[in-house]
Amino acid sequence: MDEHTLPENSGKQPLTPRTDDEKQAVINRLKRIEGQVRGIQKMVENDRYCVDVLVQISAINNALNKVGYSLLERHTHHCVAGAIKKGEGEEAIDELMKVIQQFSK
Repeated sequence: MDEHTLPENSGKQPLTPRTDDEKQAVINRLKRIEGQVRGIQKMVENDRYCVDVLVQISAINNALNKVGYSLLERHTHHCVAGAIKKGEGEEAIDELMKVIQQFSK
């Protein structure tokens, strides 16, 4: 793992845990994406036109990015802002920059 790569599990807990509503919103989005993936599997099984499959893959990528940006925004407002207030901003900002770099690959 190089200096720009984050571990799959940091072992950290959120500074401000997600509310039940926030969790449910993310879970609902991910379930919709899961359904879209199953739909693409059926499209492939049914020999659908490549472009149709690719358009659906693009839609899934966009949906996943939207979930990711939502989590990134919450992380910045809660975890990073909290770390800065506690005087631990340098490490939190470094981690944030790494996740932004990884997310935007």
